[in-house]
Amino acid sequence: MCAAAQTDLYAVLGAHPSDSVQQLRRRYQQLALQFHPDRVGGEHSSAAESSVSRFLEVDAAWKILSDQNTRRQYDSQRRAEALTQDCPVDSTVHLEDMNFDLEDRMYVYACRCGGAFSISEQEVEEETEREDREEGTRRTVLVCCDTCSLSVCVTWTSDWKAQLQGK
Repeated sequence: MCAAAQTDLYAVLGAHPSDSVQQLRRRYQQLALQFHPDRVGGEHSSAAESSVSRFLEVDAAWKILSDQNTRRQYDSQRRAEALTQDCPVDSTVHLEDMNFDLEDRMYVYACRCGGAFSISEQEVEEETEREDREEGTRRTVLVCCDTCSLSVCVTWTSDWKAQLQGK
């Protein structure tokens, strides 16, 4: 399990620390449109609640990363945490951003080395059911690249199936 005390705000926006404010704004706007509560309407399903939760997460990330001072402070904190980690985690990846291989029943994400990070659907289900947590609780698992020494922290909420079906 990945010991992520804090969510990676860049991963929330699907961005990188080297991205400009304009690039971050563009990602924020895309995600805000996708997950905005007005787009979901008056539905009270778990997918609608998950969408609202994701919107709030995206909005909070943007508020920190859009301001030069808070972004600098956040980047400093990230670097300090990276120096104290036990394993080299390259980034945080949301399960819904991974490609699903129907034949192998695996979620796959390309590594920058050309290899891949993969986690089986069964592993996701087992980790989701591991502890009895409230609906919408975020889960994280450390996944290593099949080619190099990099690893990513894969994250999802307990209602991940509803999220992926609503995609």
